[in-house]
Amino acid sequence: MKKIILILVLFVSYFGYSQEDAWVYFKDKPNGQYYFASPLQMLSQRALDRRISQNIPLDLLDIPIHQAYIDQITATVGITVKAKSKWLNCLHIRGSQVDIQALSLLSFVDHVSFANRTLNVGGRFSNSTTFSSANKVLETQVSYNYGTSANQIQMLNGHLLHQQNYTGTGKIIAVLDAGFPGVDVAQPFQRLRDNNQILGGYNFVDRSSNFYAMNNHGTMVLSTMGGYADNQLVGTAPDASYYLFVTEDSSSENPLEESLWVEAAEMADNLGVDVINTSLGYFGYDNPNYSHTYSDMNGISAFSSRGANIAFSRGMVVVVSAGNSGGTANVHISAPADAINVLTVGAVDSARNYASFSSIGPSFDLRVKPDVMAQGLNALVSYPSGTISTNSGTSFSGPIIAGMVASFWQAFPTFTNAQIVQFIKESADHFTNPNPQYGYGIPNFQLALTNALSSMQFHSDLISVYPNPVKDVISFSIPTISVSKEISIYNSLGQMVINQSSLNQIQNISLQSLESGIYFYKIAVANGTKIGKIIKE
Repeated sequence: MKKIILILVLFVSYFGYSQEDAWVYFKDKPNGQYYFASPLQMLSQRALDRRISQNIPLDLLDIPIHQAYIDQITATVGITVKAKSKWLNCLHIRGSQVDIQALSLLSFVDHVSFANRTLNVGGRFSNSTTFSSANKVLETQVSYNYGTSANQIQMLNGHLLHQQNYTGTGKIIAVLDAGFPGVDVAQPFQRLRDNNQILGGYNFVDRSSNFYAMNNHGTMVLSTMGGYADNQLVGTAPDASYYLFVTEDSSSENPLEESLWVEAAEMADNLGVDVINTSLGYFGYDNPNYSHTYSDMNGISAFSSRGANIAFSRGMVVVVSAGNSGGTANVHISAPADAINVLTVGAVDSARNYASFSSIGPSFDLRVKPDVMAQGLNALVSYPSGTISTNSGTSFSGPIIAGMVASFWQAFPTFTNAQIVQFIKESADHFTNPNPQYGYGIPNFQLALTNALSSMQFHSDLISVYPNPVKDVISFSIPTISVSKEISIYNSLGQMVINQSSLNQIQNISLQSLESGIYFYKIAVANGTKIGKIIKE
Protein backbone atom coordinates (compact mmCIF):
# COMPACT_ATOMS: atom_id res chain seq x y z
CA MET A 1 0.00 0.00 0.00
CA LYS A 2 2.83 2.43 0.84
CA LYS A 3 4.36 1.76 -2.57
CA ILE A 4 1.06 2.58 -4.27
CA ILE A 5 0.72 5.81 -2.29
CA LEU A 6 4.29 6.80 -3.13
CA ILE A 7 3.67 6.21 -6.85
CA LEU A 8 0.48 8.27 -6.64
CA VAL A 9 2.31 11.14 -4.92
CA LEU A 10 5.04 11.10 -7.55
CA PHE A 11 2.41 11.04 -10.32
CA VAL A 12 0.58 14.07 -8.88
CA SER A 13 3.87 15.86 -8.26
CA TYR A 14 5.12 15.32 -11.80
CA PHE A 15 1.95 16.01 -13.70
CA GLY A 16 0.43 18.62 -11.41
CA TYR A 17 3.37 20.59 -10.09
CA SER A 18 6.29 20.37 -12.55
CA GLN A 19 7.05 23.69 -14.18
CA GLU A 20 5.53 24.37 -17.57
CA ASP A 21 5.85 27.29 -19.99
CA ALA A 22 2.67 28.84 -21.34
CA TRP A 23 1.08 32.00 -22.67
CA VAL A 24 -1.95 33.61 -21.07
CA TYR A 25 -4.01 35.64 -23.53
CA PHE A 26 -6.31 38.49 -22.50
CA LYS A 27 -9.75 39.34 -23.85
CA ASP A 28 -9.37 43.06 -24.37
CA LYS A 29 -7.45 46.31 -23.89
CA PRO A 30 -9.72 48.59 -21.82
CA ASN A 31 -7.52 51.70 -22.16
CA GLY A 32 -7.50 51.75 -25.95
CA GLN A 33 -9.15 55.12 -26.38
CA TYR A 34 -6.69 56.82 -24.03
CA TYR A 35 -3.72 55.64 -26.12
CA PHE A 36 -5.37 56.44 -29.44
CA ALA A 37 -5.87 59.98 -28.16
CA SER A 38 -2.25 60.14 -26.91
CA PRO A 39 -0.21 58.05 -29.35
CA LEU A 40 3.13 59.32 -28.05
CA GLN A 41 2.37 57.42 -24.86
CA MET A 42 2.85 54.15 -26.78
CA LEU A 43 5.08 54.96 -29.79
CA SER A 44 7.93 57.37 -30.46
CA GLN A 45 7.54 60.19 -32.97
CA ARG A 46 9.85 58.36 -35.36
CA ALA A 47 7.62 55.28 -35.17
CA LEU A 48 4.54 57.40 -35.83
CA ASP A 49 6.30 59.09 -38.76
CA ARG A 50 7.08 55.68 -40.26
CA ARG A 51 3.44 54.69 -39.93
CA ILE A 52 2.21 57.92 -41.52
CA SER A 53 4.64 57.69 -44.45
CA GLN A 54 3.39 54.17 -45.22
CA ASN A 55 -0.28 54.97 -44.57
CA ILE A 56 -0.52 52.42 -41.74
CA PRO A 57 -3.20 53.34 -39.19
CA LEU A 58 -2.84 52.76 -35.46
CA ASP A 59 -4.85 49.80 -34.19
CA LEU A 60 -5.44 47.73 -31.06
CA LEU A 61 -2.18 45.82 -31.54
CA ASP A 62 -0.32 49.05 -30.73
CA ILE A 63 -2.05 49.46 -27.37
CA PRO A 64 -0.04 48.21 -24.34
CA ILE A 65 -1.35 45.32 -22.27
CA HIS A 66 -3.70 46.56 -19.55
CA GLN A 67 -1.41 46.98 -16.54
CA ALA A 68 -4.02 45.70 -14.08
CA TYR A 69 -4.02 42.38 -15.92
CA ILE A 70 -0.24 42.14 -15.70
CA ASP A 71 -0.33 43.00 -12.00
CA GLN A 72 -2.93 40.35 -11.18
CA ILE A 73 -1.11 37.60 -13.06
CA THR A 74 2.20 38.64 -11.49
CA ALA A 75 0.66 38.48 -8.01
CA THR A 76 -0.73 34.99 -8.55
CA VAL A 77 0.96 32.44 -6.31
CA GLY A 78 2.92 29.85 -8.28
CA ILE A 79 3.08 31.93 -11.48
CA THR A 80 6.20 33.68 -12.78
CA VAL A 81 5.87 36.20 -15.59
CA LYS A 82 8.81 35.84 -17.99
CA ALA A 83 7.89 38.08 -20.95
CA LYS A 84 5.02 40.05 -22.46
CA SER A 85 3.64 40.95 -25.87
CA LYS A 86 1.24 43.81 -26.54
CA TRP A 87 0.89 42.71 -30.17
CA LEU A 88 -0.45 39.32 -29.11
CA ASN A 89 -1.99 40.67 -25.87
CA CYS A 90 -0.45 37.97 -23.72
CA LEU A 91 2.15 37.13 -21.09
CA HIS A 92 4.69 34.33 -21.21
CA ILE A 93 4.42 32.61 -17.85
CA ARG A 94 5.93 29.67 -15.99
CA GLY A 95 4.27 27.56 -13.34
CA SER A 96 2.64 24.22 -12.63
CA GLN A 97 0.03 22.89 -15.00
CA VAL A 98 -2.62 23.25 -12.30
CA ASP A 99 -1.74 26.86 -11.48
CA ILE A 100 -1.59 27.84 -15.13
CA GLN A 101 -4.92 26.21 -15.96
CA ALA A 102 -6.53 28.05 -13.06
CA LEU A 103 -5.78 31.37 -14.78
CA SER A 104 -8.35 30.56 -17.45
CA LEU A 105 -11.04 31.12 -14.82
CA LEU A 106 -10.17 34.81 -14.49
CA SER A 107 -12.79 37.02 -16.12
CA PHE A 108 -10.30 38.97 -18.25
CA VAL A 109 -8.40 35.92 -19.53
CA ASP A 110 -9.36 34.68 -22.98
CA HIS A 111 -7.39 31.43 -22.83
CA VAL A 112 -4.09 29.88 -21.85
CA SER A 113 -1.85 28.06 -24.32
CA PHE A 114 0.84 25.65 -23.14
CA ALA A 115 4.16 25.36 -24.93
CA ASN A 116 3.58 21.61 -24.52
CA ARG A 117 0.68 21.45 -26.93
CA THR A 118 -0.55 18.09 -25.65
CA LEU A 119 -1.77 20.00 -22.58
CA ASN A 120 -3.98 22.32 -24.64
CA VAL A 121 -7.60 21.70 -25.45
CA GLY A 122 -7.56 19.83 -28.74
CA GLY A 123 -3.81 19.33 -28.39
CA ARG A 124 -2.86 22.14 -30.78
CA PHE A 125 -1.26 25.51 -30.39
CA SER A 126 -3.67 28.45 -30.60
CA ASN A 127 -3.17 30.71 -33.61
CA SER A 128 -5.59 33.48 -32.63
CA THR A 129 -3.96 36.67 -33.92
CA THR A 130 -5.54 39.75 -35.29
CA PHE A 131 -3.18 40.27 -37.60
CA SER A 132 6.90 58.77 -53.19
CA SER A 133 9.62 60.25 -54.71
CA ALA A 134 13.19 58.93 -54.77
CA ASN A 135 16.20 60.60 -53.21
CA LYS A 136 18.19 60.99 -56.43
CA VAL A 137 20.88 63.38 -55.18
CA LEU A 138 24.22 61.79 -55.94
CA GLU A 139 27.04 63.27 -53.89
CA THR A 140 30.75 62.54 -54.06
CA GLN A 141 31.28 58.86 -54.64
CA VAL A 142 32.25 56.70 -51.73
CA SER A 143 35.30 54.55 -52.37
CA TYR A 144 35.82 51.87 -49.73
CA ASN A 145 38.77 49.52 -49.48
CA TYR A 146 36.70 46.38 -48.92
CA GLY A 147 39.72 44.14 -48.75
CA THR A 148 38.81 40.46 -48.46
CA SER A 149 35.20 41.38 -47.64
CA ALA A 150 34.74 42.65 -51.19
CA ASN A 151 33.16 39.48 -52.56
CA GLN A 152 30.24 39.34 -50.13
CA ILE A 153 29.05 42.81 -51.12
CA GLN A 154 30.11 42.81 -54.78
CA MET A 155 28.13 39.60 -55.32
CA LEU A 156 25.03 41.73 -54.62
CA ASN A 157 26.29 44.79 -56.53
CA GLY A 158 26.03 46.54 -53.21
CA HIS A 159 29.29 48.36 -53.76
CA LEU A 160 27.60 50.22 -56.63
CA LEU A 161 25.02 51.58 -54.20
CA HIS A 162 27.82 52.64 -51.86
CA GLN A 163 29.46 54.49 -54.74
CA GLN A 164 26.25 56.48 -55.12
CA ASN A 165 26.34 57.33 -51.41
CA TYR A 166 23.62 54.89 -50.39
CA THR A 167 25.28 53.44 -47.31
CA GLY A 168 22.38 53.27 -44.86
CA THR A 169 22.44 56.89 -43.72
CA GLY A 170 19.25 57.82 -41.90
CA LYS A 171 18.11 54.21 -41.49
CA ILE A 172 17.99 52.27 -38.22
CA ILE A 173 18.60 48.54 -37.91
CA ALA A 174 17.68 46.53 -34.82
CA VAL A 175 19.84 43.43 -34.34
CA LEU A 176 18.17 40.69 -32.30
CA ASP A 177 20.84 38.20 -31.30
CA ALA A 178 22.73 36.38 -28.55
CA GLY A 179 25.14 39.07 -27.35
CA PHE A 180 27.55 41.78 -28.46
CA PRO A 181 30.80 41.52 -26.46
CA GLY A 182 33.64 43.65 -27.78
CA VAL A 183 31.46 46.02 -29.80
CA ASP A 184 32.18 48.71 -27.20
CA VAL A 185 35.97 48.36 -27.54
CA ALA A 186 37.02 46.47 -30.71
CA GLN A 187 38.58 48.46 -33.57
CA PRO A 188 36.19 47.34 -36.39
CA PHE A 189 33.35 49.03 -34.48
CA GLN A 190 35.28 52.22 -33.72
CA ARG A 191 33.64 54.09 -36.59
CA LEU A 192 30.18 53.20 -35.29
CA ARG A 193 31.13 54.42 -31.83
CA ASP A 194 32.80 57.63 -33.03
CA ASN A 195 29.75 58.58 -35.09
CA ASN A 196 27.26 57.66 -32.35
CA GLN A 197 25.63 55.09 -34.62
CA ILE A 198 24.98 52.64 -31.80
CA LEU A 199 21.80 54.16 -30.41
CA GLY A 200 21.40 51.78 -27.49
CA GLY A 201 20.04 48.35 -26.73
CA TYR A 202 18.78 46.00 -24.07
CA ASN A 203 19.56 42.56 -22.68
CA PHE A 204 16.15 40.86 -22.48
CA VAL A 205 17.64 37.58 -21.23
CA ASP A 206 19.18 39.14 -18.10
CA ARG A 207 16.73 42.06 -17.96
CA SER A 208 19.64 44.48 -17.87
CA SER A 209 21.13 47.33 -19.89
CA ASN A 210 24.37 45.38 -20.41
CA PHE A 211 24.07 44.25 -24.01
CA TYR A 212 27.86 44.23 -24.55
CA ALA A 213 27.87 40.77 -23.00
CA MET A 214 26.81 37.15 -23.49
CA ASN A 215 27.59 35.19 -26.66
CA ASN A 216 29.80 36.67 -29.39
CA HIS A 217 27.43 35.63 -32.17
CA GLY A 218 25.79 39.07 -32.33
CA THR A 219 29.19 40.75 -32.54
CA MET A 220 30.05 38.83 -35.68
CA VAL A 221 26.60 39.45 -37.15
CA LEU A 222 26.82 43.20 -36.55
CA SER A 223 30.24 43.36 -38.18
CA THR A 224 28.84 42.26 -41.56
CA MET A 225 26.56 45.33 -41.55
CA GLY A 226 28.29 48.04 -39.56
CA GLY A 227 31.89 46.89 -39.26
CA TYR A 228 34.68 48.98 -40.75
CA ALA A 229 38.35 48.12 -40.98
CA ASP A 230 40.03 49.70 -43.98
CA ASN A 231 41.17 47.20 -46.63
CA GLN A 232 39.85 44.30 -44.53
CA LEU A 233 36.15 44.52 -43.74
CA VAL A 234 33.41 47.00 -44.72
CA GLY A 235 29.82 46.22 -43.78
CA THR A 236 26.87 46.53 -46.12
CA ALA A 237 25.37 49.45 -44.16
CA PRO A 238 28.35 51.25 -42.59
CA ASP A 239 26.41 54.50 -42.08
CA ALA A 240 23.18 53.07 -40.66
CA SER A 241 22.42 53.36 -36.95
CA TYR A 242 21.86 50.33 -34.73
CA TYR A 243 20.00 49.08 -31.69
CA LEU A 244 21.43 45.90 -30.15
CA PHE A 245 18.99 43.53 -28.42
CA VAL A 246 19.96 40.31 -26.64
CA THR A 247 17.06 37.85 -26.88
CA GLU A 248 18.86 34.52 -27.18
CA ASP A 249 19.97 32.53 -24.12
CA SER A 250 22.83 30.47 -25.54
CA SER A 251 22.87 28.22 -22.45
CA SER A 252 19.51 26.60 -23.22
CA GLU A 253 16.75 26.22 -25.78
CA ASN A 254 13.31 27.23 -24.52
CA PRO A 255 10.18 28.81 -26.06
CA LEU A 256 10.79 31.81 -23.82
CA GLU A 257 13.36 32.94 -26.38
CA GLU A 258 10.58 33.34 -28.94
CA SER A 259 8.67 35.53 -26.52
CA LEU A 260 11.77 37.63 -25.82
CA TRP A 261 12.25 37.96 -29.59
CA VAL A 262 8.74 39.35 -30.01
CA GLU A 263 9.20 41.67 -27.04
CA ALA A 264 12.37 43.05 -28.62
CA ALA A 265 10.64 43.47 -31.97
CA GLU A 266 7.95 45.51 -30.21
CA MET A 267 10.64 47.72 -28.66
CA ALA A 268 12.20 48.14 -32.10
CA ASP A 269 8.84 49.24 -33.44
CA ASN A 270 8.43 51.71 -30.59
CA LEU A 271 11.85 53.22 -31.30
CA GLY A 272 11.09 53.77 -34.98
CA VAL A 273 13.42 51.09 -36.36
CA ASP A 274 13.32 50.51 -40.12
CA VAL A 275 14.91 47.06 -40.44
CA ILE A 276 15.00 44.14 -38.03
CA ASN A 277 17.78 41.61 -38.52
CA THR A 278 17.81 38.30 -36.72
CA SER A 279 20.14 35.37 -37.21
CA LEU A 280 18.18 33.24 -34.79
CA GLY A 281 15.92 30.29 -35.48
CA TYR A 282 13.61 28.13 -33.39
CA PHE A 283 12.68 24.52 -34.04
CA GLY A 284 13.93 22.03 -31.44
CA TYR A 285 13.92 22.71 -27.68
CA ASP A 286 15.59 21.09 -24.66
CA ASN A 287 12.17 19.78 -23.65
CA PRO A 288 11.08 17.86 -26.77
CA ASN A 289 7.43 18.43 -25.82
CA TYR A 290 8.01 22.09 -26.67
CA SER A 291 9.67 21.50 -30.04
CA HIS A 292 8.19 22.54 -33.36
CA THR A 293 7.50 20.23 -36.27
CA TYR A 294 7.70 20.96 -39.97
CA SER A 295 3.91 21.32 -40.03
CA ASP A 296 4.32 24.32 -37.72
CA MET A 297 6.42 26.07 -40.37
CA ASN A 298 3.32 27.46 -42.06
CA GLY A 299 4.06 31.12 -41.40
CA ILE A 300 1.43 31.69 -38.71
CA SER A 301 1.84 29.07 -35.97
CA ALA A 302 5.12 29.68 -34.13
CA PHE A 303 4.99 32.52 -31.62
CA SER A 304 8.00 34.29 -33.12
CA SER A 305 6.59 33.95 -36.65
CA ARG A 306 3.33 35.53 -35.59
CA GLY A 307 5.29 38.40 -34.05
CA ALA A 308 7.44 38.78 -37.16
CA ASN A 309 4.34 39.10 -39.35
CA ILE A 310 2.99 41.82 -37.09
CA ALA A 311 6.35 43.61 -37.16
CA PHE A 312 6.06 43.76 -40.94
CA SER A 313 2.50 45.10 -40.65
CA ARG A 314 3.91 48.00 -38.60
CA GLY A 315 6.07 49.08 -41.57
CA MET A 316 9.42 47.42 -40.83
CA VAL A 317 11.39 45.06 -43.06
CA VAL A 318 12.20 41.88 -41.12
CA VAL A 319 15.26 39.98 -42.38
CA VAL A 320 15.68 36.45 -41.01
CA SER A 321 18.39 33.86 -41.59
CA ALA A 322 17.01 30.63 -43.03
CA GLY A 323 18.90 28.35 -40.64
CA ASN A 324 21.78 25.90 -40.86
CA SER A 325 19.90 22.59 -41.01
CA GLY A 326 20.66 21.66 -44.61
CA GLY A 327 21.68 18.02 -44.80
CA THR A 328 20.16 17.17 -41.40
CA ALA A 329 16.94 15.37 -40.52
CA ASN A 330 15.20 18.72 -40.01
CA VAL A 331 16.36 20.15 -43.31
CA HIS A 332 13.71 22.86 -43.58
CA ILE A 333 13.68 26.46 -42.42
CA SER A 334 12.90 27.27 -38.78
CA ALA A 335 10.79 29.97 -37.14
CA PRO A 336 10.54 32.90 -37.71
CA ALA A 337 12.11 32.29 -41.15
CA ASP A 338 8.83 30.64 -42.16
CA ALA A 339 6.80 33.80 -41.44
CA ILE A 340 4.75 34.97 -44.39
CA ASN A 341 6.09 38.51 -44.57
CA VAL A 342 9.75 38.18 -43.57
CA LEU A 343 12.65 38.30 -46.01
CA THR A 344 14.28 34.91 -45.43
CA VAL A 345 17.93 34.57 -46.46
CA GLY A 346 19.80 31.40 -47.32
CA ALA A 347 23.54 30.97 -47.88
CA VAL A 348 25.80 30.53 -50.91
CA ASP A 349 29.56 30.26 -51.21
CA SER A 350 31.87 32.84 -52.76
CA ALA A 351 31.17 31.43 -56.24
CA ARG A 352 27.39 31.83 -55.83
CA ASN A 353 26.80 28.10 -55.29
CA TYR A 354 24.27 26.84 -52.73
CA ALA A 355 25.93 26.16 -49.36
CA SER A 356 25.02 22.65 -48.25
CA PHE A 357 24.28 23.68 -44.65
CA SER A 358 21.65 26.27 -45.63
CA SER A 359 18.10 25.28 -44.59
CA ILE A 360 15.73 24.82 -47.47
CA GLY A 361 12.12 25.46 -48.31
CA PRO A 362 9.39 25.45 -49.09
CA SER A 363 7.37 26.43 -46.06
CA PHE A 364 4.90 23.75 -44.99
CA ASP A 365 2.15 25.58 -46.88
CA LEU A 366 4.36 25.52 -50.02
CA ARG A 367 5.43 29.18 -50.18
CA VAL A 368 8.84 30.03 -51.65
CA LYS A 369 11.44 29.99 -48.89
CA PRO A 370 14.16 31.08 -48.59
CA ASP A 371 13.37 34.32 -50.40
CA VAL A 372 16.90 35.37 -51.39
CA MET A 373 20.53 34.28 -50.97
CA ALA A 374 23.85 35.86 -50.02
CA GLN A 375 27.31 34.68 -49.07
CA GLY A 376 27.26 32.66 -45.87
CA LEU A 377 30.09 30.21 -46.44
CA ASN A 378 33.42 31.74 -45.35
CA ALA A 379 31.88 35.18 -44.82
CA LEU A 380 34.27 37.75 -43.40
CA VAL A 381 33.43 38.88 -39.86
CA SER A 382 34.95 40.56 -36.84
CA TYR A 383 35.37 38.76 -33.53
CA PRO A 384 35.10 40.53 -30.14
CA SER A 385 38.88 40.88 -30.00
CA GLY A 386 38.83 42.82 -33.27
CA THR A 387 40.38 39.92 -35.17
CA ILE A 388 38.94 39.69 -38.66
CA SER A 389 38.48 36.21 -40.03
CA THR A 390 35.94 33.99 -41.77
CA ASN A 391 32.94 32.18 -40.37
CA SER A 392 30.08 30.32 -41.97
CA GLY A 393 26.33 30.19 -41.59
CA THR A 394 23.12 31.81 -42.73
CA SER A 395 23.75 33.88 -39.61
CA PHE A 396 25.95 36.03 -41.86
CA SER A 397 24.13 35.88 -45.19
CA GLY A 398 21.09 37.32 -43.39
CA PRO A 399 22.70 40.49 -42.02
CA ILE A 400 24.65 41.02 -45.23
CA ILE A 401 21.25 41.36 -46.90
CA ALA A 402 19.78 43.37 -44.02
CA GLY A 403 22.47 46.00 -44.40
CA MET A 404 21.80 46.20 -48.12
CA VAL A 405 18.07 46.62 -47.42
CA ALA A 406 18.88 49.69 -45.32
CA SER A 407 21.22 51.12 -47.96
CA PHE A 408 18.69 50.52 -50.73
CA TRP A 409 15.82 51.99 -48.69
CA GLN A 410 17.87 55.14 -48.09
CA ALA A 411 17.51 55.87 -51.81
CA PHE A 412 13.71 55.64 -51.64
CA PRO A 413 12.64 57.00 -48.26
CA THR A 414 8.94 57.23 -49.20
CA PHE A 415 8.67 53.63 -50.36
CA THR A 416 6.78 51.19 -48.17
CA ASN A 417 8.46 48.14 -46.69
CA ALA A 418 6.45 45.95 -49.07
CA GLN A 419 7.72 47.88 -52.08
CA ILE A 420 11.33 47.63 -50.90
CA VAL A 421 11.07 43.86 -50.43
CA GLN A 422 9.37 43.37 -53.79
CA PHE A 423 12.02 45.31 -55.73
CA ILE A 424 14.72 43.23 -54.03
CA LYS A 425 13.04 39.93 -54.87
CA GLU A 426 12.43 40.94 -58.48
CA SER A 427 16.13 41.77 -58.92
CA ALA A 428 17.23 38.27 -57.90
CA ASP A 429 18.76 35.93 -60.46
CA HIS A 430 16.20 33.13 -59.99
CA PHE A 431 13.13 35.32 -59.65
CA THR A 432 11.29 33.68 -62.55
CA ASN A 433 12.36 30.17 -61.57
CA PRO A 434 12.69 29.80 -57.78
CA ASN A 435 13.58 26.51 -56.12
CA PRO A 436 13.65 25.12 -52.53
CA GLN A 437 17.41 25.55 -52.08
CA TYR A 438 17.94 28.92 -53.75
CA GLY A 439 14.57 30.65 -53.42
CA TYR A 440 14.44 33.62 -55.77
CA GLY A 441 18.22 33.72 -55.78
CA ILE A 442 20.89 36.36 -55.28
CA PRO A 443 19.62 39.96 -55.46
CA ASN A 444 21.22 42.56 -57.72
CA PHE A 445 20.83 45.79 -55.78
CA GLN A 446 21.95 47.96 -58.68
CA LEU A 447 19.17 46.42 -60.79
CA ALA A 448 16.72 46.98 -57.94
CA LEU A 449 17.83 50.62 -57.77
CA THR A 450 17.43 51.08 -61.52
CA ASN A 451 13.98 49.49 -61.54
CA ALA A 452 12.85 51.55 -58.58
CA LEU A 453 14.10 54.79 -60.13
CA SER A 454 12.22 53.91 -63.33
CA SER A 455 9.03 53.39 -61.38
CA MET A 456 9.40 56.79 -59.71
CA GLN A 457 10.03 58.46 -63.08
CA PHE A 458 6.71 56.97 -64.19
CA HIS A 459 4.90 58.64 -61.29
CA SER A 460 6.28 62.12 -61.75
CA ASP A 461 5.78 62.22 -65.50
CA LEU A 462 2.49 60.49 -66.13
CA ILE A 463 0.11 61.20 -63.23
CA SER A 464 -1.92 64.37 -63.72
CA VAL A 465 -4.55 66.16 -61.61
CA TYR A 466 -6.94 68.68 -63.20
CA PRO A 467 -8.47 71.23 -63.09
CA ASN A 468 -6.58 72.89 -60.28
CA PRO A 469 -7.89 75.24 -58.87
CA VAL A 470 -11.20 73.37 -58.95
CA LYS A 471 -14.80 74.35 -58.25
CA ASP A 472 -16.60 71.01 -58.17
CA VAL A 473 -15.16 67.86 -59.78
CA ILE A 474 -11.45 67.09 -59.92
CA SER A 475 -9.98 64.40 -62.17
CA PHE A 476 -7.01 62.15 -61.48
CA SER A 477 -5.37 60.61 -64.54
CA ILE A 478 -3.30 57.58 -63.60
CA PRO A 479 -1.81 55.18 -66.18
CA THR A 480 -3.47 51.78 -66.44
CA ILE A 481 -0.15 50.11 -65.63
CA SER A 482 -0.99 50.83 -62.00
CA VAL A 483 -3.67 48.23 -61.36
CA SER A 484 -4.94 49.37 -57.98
CA LYS A 485 -5.13 53.05 -57.04
CA GLU A 486 -6.12 54.69 -53.77
CA ILE A 487 -6.81 58.43 -53.74
CA SER A 488 -7.02 60.29 -50.43
CA ILE A 489 -7.74 63.98 -49.85
CA TYR A 490 -6.78 65.75 -46.62
CA ASN A 491 -7.68 69.14 -45.19
CA SER A 492 -5.11 71.61 -43.88
CA LEU A 493 -5.19 69.91 -40.46
CA GLY A 494 -4.11 66.63 -41.98
CA GLN A 495 -7.53 65.01 -41.55
CA MET A 496 -8.68 62.68 -44.31
CA VAL A 497 -11.92 63.99 -45.84
CA ILE A 498 -12.18 61.75 -48.93
CA ASN A 499 -10.85 58.30 -49.68
CA GLN A 500 -11.58 56.32 -52.84
CA SER A 501 -10.14 53.24 -54.52
CA SER A 502 -10.30 52.73 -58.26
CA LEU A 503 -9.16 50.54 -61.13
CA ASN A 504 -9.97 53.23 -63.71
CA GLN A 505 -7.34 55.20 -65.58
CA ILE A 506 -9.26 58.43 -64.89
CA GLN A 507 -11.00 58.88 -61.57
CA ASN A 508 -13.40 61.81 -61.07
CA ILE A 509 -14.07 62.96 -57.51
CA SER A 510 -16.65 65.53 -56.45
CA LEU A 511 -15.41 68.18 -54.01
CA GLN A 512 -18.79 69.92 -53.84
CA SER A 513 -19.23 69.09 -50.16
CA LEU A 514 -15.91 70.68 -49.20
CA GLU A 515 -15.50 74.29 -48.18
CA SER A 516 -13.20 76.59 -50.15
CA GLY A 517 -9.57 76.37 -49.17
CA ILE A 518 -6.35 74.41 -49.58
CA TYR A 519 -6.38 70.60 -49.56
CA PHE A 520 -3.80 67.93 -50.19
CA TYR A 521 -4.10 64.75 -52.22
CA LYS A 522 -2.21 61.48 -51.94
CA ILE A 523 -2.29 58.93 -54.75
CA ALA A 524 -1.05 55.47 -53.74
CA VAL A 525 -0.35 52.86 -56.40
CA ALA A 526 1.44 49.54 -56.35
CA ASN A 527 4.91 51.02 -56.77
CA GLY A 528 4.80 54.39 -55.06
CA THR A 529 2.88 57.50 -54.07
CA LYS A 530 2.38 61.02 -55.29
CA ILE A 531 1.40 63.92 -53.06
CA GLY A 532 0.21 67.36 -54.14
CA LYS A 533 -1.90 70.41 -53.34
CA ILE A 534 -5.47 71.24 -54.42
CA ILE A 535 -7.07 74.67 -54.29
CA LYS A 536 -10.86 74.45 -53.85
CA GLU A 537 -12.58 77.63 -55.07
